[in-house]
Amino acid sequence: MKFASQQDRLSGLEQKIEYQFRDRSRLLTAITHSSYANEQKEPPEYNERMEFLGDAVLELVVSDYLYRNHPEKKEGALTKMRAGLVCEPALAACARSLNLGEYLYLGKGESAAGGNDRDSILSDAFESVIGAIYLDSGMEAAGTFIRRHLLCEIEDRMLFYDAKTILQEKVQGECGEKPEYILTGTSGPQHQRTFHVKVCVRGKELASGEGHSKKSAEQMAAYLALKKEKDNRRCG
Repeated sequence: MKFASQQDRLSGLEQKIEYQFRDRSRLLTAITHSSYANEQKEPPEYNERMEFLGDAVLELVVSDYLYRNHPEKKEGALTKMRAGLVCEPALAACARSLNLGEYLYLGKGESAAGGNDRDSILSDAFESVIGAIYLDSGMEAAGTFIRRHLLCEIEDRMLFYDAKTILQEKVQGECGEKPEYILTGTSGPQHQRTFHVKVCVRGKELASGEGHSKKSAEQMAAYLALKKEKDNRRCG
């Protein structure tokens, strides 16, 4: 997406995240990657420090939410639930739902390599936006953003956490076999390769997924298989 101006970019993102900044420079920092800053004659502030802050805010808000809403869970179970919600793939999925990658300032090399769709960059940017909102308006506003864009579909979000292990345990318990992951192809240029994988049990395809590594494609296929089964149970 091309923006007529920096202000158009920031205004468009504010609409996406449903928050209007008092100080837009904070949002600008949140979407500025180090690769972009390093290419400028006068490097602007980039989002690594803001990501550090956002990560802490995110962990506190999610911990508070789980503690209050799951009094039946012990510490170990709460820790596992939190890990599923704040893991890199889950945060990257939240960023994609906001089209956050389109708004990022990336260096030319990083951009050419598909950085605006890389899980690590997207998850860091999502945390940076949290940090920016916290600095701009405090914990209440940051908490509202997190609840609206992460905790709105808590069960689906948690499936991201080690979906392959969850699926394997389920399949082994039901039929005594392991899921089989089959690479069905690759696409895209060499520097931005996308892997396509399907997961099968006894020759029957459960789901297919894609990612920028074979491992991430397998994880996505497992997640989609679990989600499909859960959705079918709801319909039934």
